[in-house]
Amino acid sequence: MHGVHDAPFRLTSGSRIFIATTKSDFLGSSVIIHGCSDLSGAAALHQARRDQVVDACRIYSASSRKRRVLTPGDLKHLVVDEDHELIYCYVPKVACTNWKRVMMVLTGRGKYTDPMKIPSNEAHIPSNLKTLNQYSIPEINHRLKNYLKFIFVREPFERLVSAYRNKFTLKYNSSFHKRFGTRIIRRYRKNAAQDALVNGDDVKFKEFIEYLVDPATQKDGPLNEHWQTVYQLCHPCHIHYDMVGKYETLEEDSNYLLQLVGVGDFLHFPSYAKSTRTTDIMTAQFFSNISSQKQVQVYQLYKLDFLMFNYSIPSYLRLD
Repeated sequence: MHGVHDAPFRLTSGSRIFIATTKSDFLGSSVIIHGCSDLSGAAALHQARRDQVVDACRIYSASSRKRRVLTPGDLKHLVVDEDHELIYCYVPKVACTNWKRVMMVLTGRGKYTDPMKIPSNEAHIPSNLKTLNQYSIPEINHRLKNYLKFIFVREPFERLVSAYRNKFTLKYNSSFHKRFGTRIIRRYRKNAAQDALVNGDDVKFKEFIEYLVDPATQKDGPLNEHWQTVYQLCHPCHIHYDMVGKYETLEEDSNYLLQLVGVGDFLHFPSYAKSTRTTDIMTAQFFSNISSQKQVQVYQLYKLDFLMFNYSIPSYLRLD
Protein backbone atom coordinates (compact mmCIF):
# COMPACT_ATOMS: atom_id res chain seq x y z
CA MET A 1 0.00 0.00 0.00
CA HIS A 2 1.19 3.51 -0.69
CA GLY A 3 1.58 5.59 2.45
CA VAL A 4 0.45 8.73 0.66
CA HIS A 5 -3.06 7.28 0.58
CA ASP A 6 -3.30 6.35 4.24
CA ALA A 7 -3.71 9.85 5.62
CA PRO A 8 -7.23 11.02 6.46
CA PHE A 9 -8.73 14.09 4.90
CA ARG A 10 -11.54 16.04 6.43
CA LEU A 11 -14.99 16.80 5.24
CA THR A 12 -16.09 20.35 5.92
CA SER A 13 -18.50 19.14 8.57
CA GLY A 14 -15.47 18.41 10.72
CA SER A 15 -15.99 14.66 10.53
CA ARG A 16 -13.35 12.65 8.81
CA ILE A 17 -13.45 10.54 5.71
CA PHE A 18 -10.53 8.19 5.22
CA ILE A 19 -8.71 7.74 1.97
CA ALA A 20 -9.34 4.22 0.88
CA THR A 21 -6.42 1.94 0.26
CA THR A 22 -6.64 -0.34 -2.78
CA LYS A 23 -7.83 -3.89 -2.92
CA SER A 24 -4.75 -4.74 -4.98
CA ASP A 25 -4.35 -8.07 -3.16
CA PHE A 26 -7.88 -8.94 -4.26
CA LEU A 27 -7.16 -7.85 -7.83
CA GLY A 28 -3.90 -9.76 -7.95
CA SER A 29 -5.41 -13.00 -6.66
CA SER A 30 -8.46 -13.08 -8.89
CA VAL A 31 -7.64 -16.61 -10.04
CA ILE A 32 -7.89 -17.99 -6.50
CA ILE A 33 -11.04 -16.05 -5.65
CA HIS A 34 -13.12 -16.62 -8.73
CA GLY A 35 -11.37 -19.51 -10.46
CA CYS A 36 -11.17 -17.58 -13.74
CA SER A 37 -8.33 -18.05 -16.21
CA ASP A 38 -4.94 -16.64 -15.32
CA LEU A 39 -5.29 -12.87 -15.15
CA SER A 40 -1.83 -12.12 -13.80
CA GLY A 41 -0.87 -10.15 -16.95
CA ALA A 42 -3.95 -7.99 -16.55
CA ALA A 43 -3.28 -7.64 -12.82
CA ALA A 44 0.22 -6.31 -13.59
CA LEU A 45 -1.20 -3.85 -16.12
CA HIS A 46 -3.72 -2.52 -13.62
CA GLN A 47 -1.06 -2.26 -10.92
CA ALA A 48 1.03 -0.14 -13.32
CA ARG A 49 -1.98 2.10 -13.98
CA ARG A 50 -2.57 2.56 -10.25
CA ASP A 51 1.11 3.36 -9.71
CA GLN A 52 0.98 5.95 -12.49
CA VAL A 53 -1.88 7.77 -10.73
CA VAL A 54 -0.05 7.69 -7.39
CA ASP A 55 3.16 9.05 -8.92
CA ALA A 56 1.37 11.87 -10.77
CA CYS A 57 -0.55 12.82 -7.61
CA ARG A 58 2.65 12.85 -5.57
CA ILE A 59 4.35 15.19 -8.07
CA TYR A 60 1.26 17.41 -8.19
CA SER A 61 0.87 17.66 -4.40
CA ALA A 62 4.57 18.52 -4.05
CA SER A 63 4.27 21.38 -6.55
CA SER A 64 0.82 22.65 -5.56
CA ARG A 65 -0.03 24.93 -2.67
CA LYS A 66 -3.71 24.14 -3.00
CA ARG A 67 -4.80 21.87 -0.18
CA ARG A 68 -8.49 21.23 -0.23
CA VAL A 69 -10.77 18.93 1.68
CA LEU A 70 -13.55 16.95 0.06
CA THR A 71 -17.19 17.31 1.03
CA PRO A 72 -19.98 14.73 0.51
CA GLY A 73 -21.04 16.89 -2.46
CA ASP A 74 -17.76 15.96 -4.17
CA LEU A 75 -18.86 12.31 -4.19
CA LYS A 76 -21.98 12.58 -6.35
CA HIS A 77 -20.30 10.88 -9.33
CA LEU A 78 -19.52 7.76 -7.30
CA VAL A 79 -22.23 5.16 -7.94
CA VAL A 80 -22.59 2.50 -5.23
CA ASP A 81 -23.53 -1.17 -5.66
CA GLU A 82 -24.15 -2.60 -2.17
CA ASP A 83 -24.73 -6.18 -3.32
CA HIS A 84 -21.34 -6.57 -5.01
CA GLU A 85 -19.50 -3.98 -2.86
CA LEU A 86 -18.58 -1.83 -5.85
CA ILE A 87 -18.09 1.90 -6.36
CA TYR A 88 -17.96 3.29 -9.90
CA CYS A 89 -17.03 6.90 -10.59
CA TYR A 90 -18.66 7.86 -13.87
CA VAL A 91 -16.99 10.25 -16.29
CA PRO A 92 -19.28 11.63 -19.02
CA LYS A 93 -18.15 10.80 -22.58
CA VAL A 94 -16.34 7.66 -21.39
CA ALA A 95 -19.04 5.02 -21.99
CA CYS A 96 -20.81 6.13 -18.84
CA THR A 97 -24.30 5.40 -20.25
CA ASN A 98 -23.42 1.75 -20.76
CA TRP A 99 -21.65 1.49 -17.42
CA LYS A 100 -24.69 3.00 -15.69
CA ARG A 101 -26.84 0.40 -17.47
CA VAL A 102 -24.52 -2.35 -16.17
CA MET A 103 -24.72 -0.88 -12.66
CA MET A 104 -28.53 -0.91 -12.91
CA VAL A 105 -28.38 -4.63 -13.75
CA LEU A 106 -26.00 -5.24 -10.82
CA THR A 107 -28.09 -3.27 -8.31
CA GLY A 108 -31.53 -4.20 -9.69
CA ARG A 109 -31.82 -7.58 -7.92
CA GLY A 110 -33.30 -9.25 -10.98
CA LYS A 111 -35.30 -6.30 -12.28
CA TYR A 112 -32.96 -6.02 -15.30
CA THR A 113 -30.90 -8.69 -17.04
CA ASP A 114 -29.80 -7.14 -20.34
CA PRO A 115 -28.09 -3.73 -20.06
CA MET A 116 -28.98 -2.81 -23.66
CA LYS A 117 -32.70 -3.20 -22.96
CA ILE A 118 -32.50 -0.24 -20.56
CA PRO A 119 -33.26 2.99 -22.47
CA SER A 120 -30.35 5.43 -22.34
CA ASN A 121 -32.44 8.19 -20.76
CA GLU A 122 -33.38 5.81 -17.92
CA ALA A 123 -29.70 5.20 -17.16
CA HIS A 124 -29.32 8.91 -16.44
CA ILE A 125 -32.27 9.27 -14.05
CA PRO A 126 -30.56 9.99 -10.69
CA SER A 127 -33.03 7.96 -8.60
CA ASN A 128 -32.17 4.77 -10.53
CA LEU A 129 -28.73 4.55 -8.96
CA LYS A 130 -27.45 5.42 -5.49
CA THR A 131 -24.41 7.69 -5.16
CA LEU A 132 -21.92 7.92 -2.31
CA ASN A 133 -22.92 11.46 -1.28
CA GLN A 134 -26.29 10.06 -0.11
CA TYR A 135 -24.66 8.21 2.80
CA SER A 136 -23.63 9.38 6.26
CA ILE A 137 -19.94 10.11 6.82
CA PRO A 138 -19.27 6.84 8.73
CA GLU A 139 -21.05 4.92 5.93
CA ILE A 140 -18.96 6.77 3.31
CA ASN A 141 -15.79 5.85 5.20
CA HIS A 142 -16.79 2.20 5.43
CA ARG A 143 -17.55 1.92 1.71
CA LEU A 144 -14.43 3.77 0.58
CA LYS A 145 -12.33 1.51 2.74
CA ASN A 146 -13.95 -1.81 1.87
CA TYR A 147 -15.57 -1.63 -1.56
CA LEU A 148 -13.81 -2.15 -4.88
CA LYS A 149 -13.55 1.25 -6.56
CA PHE A 150 -13.15 1.72 -10.31
CA ILE A 151 -13.10 4.43 -12.94
CA PHE A 152 -12.95 4.61 -16.74
CA VAL A 153 -10.91 7.33 -18.46
CA ARG A 154 -10.25 8.52 -22.01
CA GLU A 155 -7.63 10.57 -23.88
CA PRO A 156 -8.54 14.04 -22.52
CA PHE A 157 -8.77 15.94 -25.81
CA GLU A 158 -10.76 13.17 -27.53
CA ARG A 159 -13.18 13.33 -24.63
CA LEU A 160 -13.31 17.14 -24.95
CA VAL A 161 -14.05 17.05 -28.70
CA SER A 162 -16.63 14.32 -28.10
CA ALA A 163 -18.37 16.54 -25.52
CA TYR A 164 -18.30 19.53 -27.88
CA ARG A 165 -19.72 17.51 -30.80
CA ASN A 166 -22.45 16.00 -28.65
CA LYS A 167 -23.55 19.12 -26.79
CA PHE A 168 -23.06 21.88 -29.36
CA THR A 169 -23.51 20.39 -32.85
CA LEU A 170 -26.66 18.30 -32.38
CA LYS A 171 -30.00 20.09 -32.70
CA TYR A 172 -31.72 18.11 -29.93
CA ASN A 173 -29.38 19.42 -27.23
CA SER A 174 -31.21 22.75 -27.02
CA SER A 175 -30.88 22.91 -23.22
CA PHE A 176 -27.07 23.05 -23.60
CA HIS A 177 -27.38 25.60 -26.40
CA LYS A 178 -29.51 27.86 -24.17
CA ARG A 179 -27.49 27.34 -21.01
CA PHE A 180 -23.95 27.49 -22.41
CA GLY A 181 -24.15 28.31 -26.11
CA THR A 182 -25.81 31.70 -25.70
CA ARG A 183 -23.26 32.71 -23.04
CA ILE A 184 -20.30 31.55 -25.17
CA ILE A 185 -21.52 33.39 -28.28
CA ARG A 186 -22.27 36.55 -26.30
CA ARG A 187 -18.76 36.57 -24.81
CA TYR A 188 -16.57 35.45 -27.70
CA ARG A 189 -18.28 36.27 -31.01
CA LYS A 190 -17.96 39.76 -32.40
CA ASN A 191 -21.05 41.12 -34.16
CA ALA A 192 -23.05 37.96 -33.41
CA ALA A 193 -26.38 37.62 -35.22
CA GLN A 194 -29.48 38.02 -33.07
CA ASP A 195 -30.71 34.44 -33.63
CA ALA A 196 -27.30 33.07 -32.54
CA LEU A 197 -27.50 35.14 -29.34
CA VAL A 198 -31.00 33.81 -28.66
CA ASN A 199 -30.55 30.15 -29.67
CA GLY A 200 -26.85 29.50 -28.98
CA ASP A 201 -26.97 26.55 -31.37
CA ASP A 202 -23.92 27.19 -33.58
CA VAL A 203 -21.01 27.50 -31.15
CA LYS A 204 -17.67 27.05 -32.93
CA PHE A 205 -15.03 24.79 -31.39
CA LYS A 206 -12.67 27.78 -31.26
CA GLU A 207 -15.25 29.70 -29.17
CA PHE A 208 -15.72 26.69 -26.89
CA ILE A 209 -11.95 26.58 -26.26
CA GLU A 210 -11.89 30.33 -25.54
CA TYR A 211 -14.65 29.76 -22.99
CA LEU A 212 -12.72 26.93 -21.29
CA VAL A 213 -9.46 28.84 -20.89
CA ASP A 214 -11.03 32.17 -19.91
CA PRO A 215 -10.35 32.95 -16.20
CA ALA A 216 -13.92 34.32 -16.03
CA THR A 217 -15.21 30.76 -16.66
CA GLN A 218 -13.39 29.49 -13.57
CA LYS A 219 -15.04 32.27 -11.56
CA ASP A 220 -18.47 31.13 -12.80
CA GLY A 221 -18.03 27.94 -10.75
CA PRO A 222 -17.07 24.34 -11.57
CA LEU A 223 -17.06 23.30 -15.22
CA ASN A 224 -19.98 21.25 -16.50
CA GLU A 225 -19.45 17.52 -15.90
CA HIS A 226 -19.16 16.78 -19.65
CA TRP A 227 -15.91 18.77 -19.91
CA GLN A 228 -14.79 18.87 -16.29
CA THR A 229 -11.45 17.12 -15.64
CA VAL A 230 -11.42 13.57 -14.28
CA TYR A 231 -9.27 14.96 -11.48
CA GLN A 232 -12.15 17.19 -10.34
CA LEU A 233 -14.98 14.72 -11.01
CA CYS A 234 -13.54 11.61 -9.36
CA HIS A 235 -10.73 12.93 -7.09
CA PRO A 236 -8.19 10.18 -7.87
CA CYS A 237 -5.56 11.91 -5.72
CA HIS A 238 -7.86 11.56 -2.69
CA ILE A 239 -9.67 8.32 -3.50
CA HIS A 240 -7.46 5.40 -4.42
CA TYR A 241 -9.16 3.53 -7.27
CA ASP A 242 -8.53 -0.21 -7.42
CA MET A 243 -8.99 -0.27 -11.16
CA VAL A 244 -8.47 2.36 -13.84
CA GLY A 245 -10.15 1.21 -17.05
CA LYS A 246 -9.53 2.94 -20.37
CA TYR A 247 -11.90 3.82 -23.20
CA GLU A 248 -9.25 2.58 -25.64
CA THR A 249 -9.54 -0.94 -24.16
CA LEU A 250 -13.12 -0.56 -22.99
CA GLU A 251 -14.57 -4.03 -23.57
CA GLU A 252 -11.49 -5.86 -22.39
CA ASP A 253 -11.18 -3.81 -19.18
CA SER A 254 -14.92 -3.88 -18.49
CA ASN A 255 -15.22 -7.63 -18.85
CA TYR A 256 -12.07 -8.12 -16.75
CA LEU A 257 -13.74 -6.16 -13.96
CA LEU A 258 -17.00 -8.12 -14.27
CA GLN A 259 -14.98 -11.36 -14.01
CA LEU A 260 -13.26 -10.06 -10.88
CA VAL A 261 -16.60 -9.27 -9.29
CA GLY A 262 -17.79 -12.78 -10.09
CA VAL A 263 -20.58 -11.88 -12.51
CA GLY A 264 -18.68 -12.29 -15.79
CA ASP A 265 -20.40 -15.56 -16.69
CA PHE A 266 -23.85 -13.99 -16.99
CA LEU A 267 -23.16 -10.30 -17.52
CA HIS A 268 -21.05 -8.88 -20.35
CA PHE A 269 -20.30 -5.28 -21.12
CA PRO A 270 -22.36 -4.11 -24.13
CA SER A 271 -20.33 -4.42 -27.28
CA TYR A 272 -20.93 -1.92 -30.04
CA ALA A 273 -19.00 -0.05 -32.71
CA LYS A 274 -20.20 3.51 -32.86
CA SER A 275 -19.71 4.95 -36.33
CA THR A 276 -19.97 8.53 -35.02
CA ARG A 277 -17.30 8.01 -32.35
CA THR A 278 -14.75 10.80 -31.93
CA THR A 279 -11.31 9.58 -33.06
CA ASP A 280 -7.78 10.95 -32.68
CA ILE A 281 -7.75 12.01 -36.35
CA MET A 282 -10.97 13.95 -35.86
CA THR A 283 -9.59 15.51 -32.66
CA ALA A 284 -6.44 16.65 -34.50
CA GLN A 285 -8.64 18.33 -37.13
CA PHE A 286 -10.60 20.24 -34.48
CA PHE A 287 -7.40 21.44 -32.82
CA SER A 288 -5.75 22.50 -36.09
CA ASN A 289 -7.70 25.79 -36.02
CA ILE A 290 -6.75 26.62 -32.43
CA SER A 291 -3.86 29.05 -31.87
CA SER A 292 -0.72 27.67 -30.21
CA GLN A 293 -1.33 30.01 -27.24
CA LYS A 294 -4.82 28.59 -26.66
CA GLN A 295 -3.52 25.03 -27.20
CA VAL A 296 -1.00 25.58 -24.40
CA GLN A 297 -3.70 26.97 -22.12
CA VAL A 298 -6.15 24.15 -22.70
CA TYR A 299 -3.39 21.55 -22.28
CA GLN A 300 -2.56 23.12 -18.90
CA LEU A 301 -6.21 22.76 -17.91
CA TYR A 302 -6.20 19.00 -18.61
CA LYS A 303 -2.52 18.34 -17.90
CA LEU A 304 -3.10 16.33 -14.74
CA ASP A 305 -5.52 14.01 -16.56
CA PHE A 306 -2.85 13.42 -19.22
CA LEU A 307 -0.21 12.66 -16.58
CA MET A 308 -2.31 10.56 -14.18
CA PHE A 309 -3.59 8.25 -16.89
CA ASN A 310 -0.42 8.05 -18.98
CA TYR A 311 -1.63 9.82 -22.11
CA SER A 312 1.17 11.42 -24.10
CA ILE A 313 1.06 15.00 -25.35
CA PRO A 314 -0.76 14.84 -28.72
CA SER A 315 1.63 15.17 -31.67
CA TYR A 316 -0.63 17.77 -33.33
CA LEU A 317 -0.25 20.26 -30.45
CA ARG A 318 2.06 23.25 -30.96
CA LEU A 319 3.36 23.82 -27.43
CA ASP A 320 6.54 25.75 -28.30
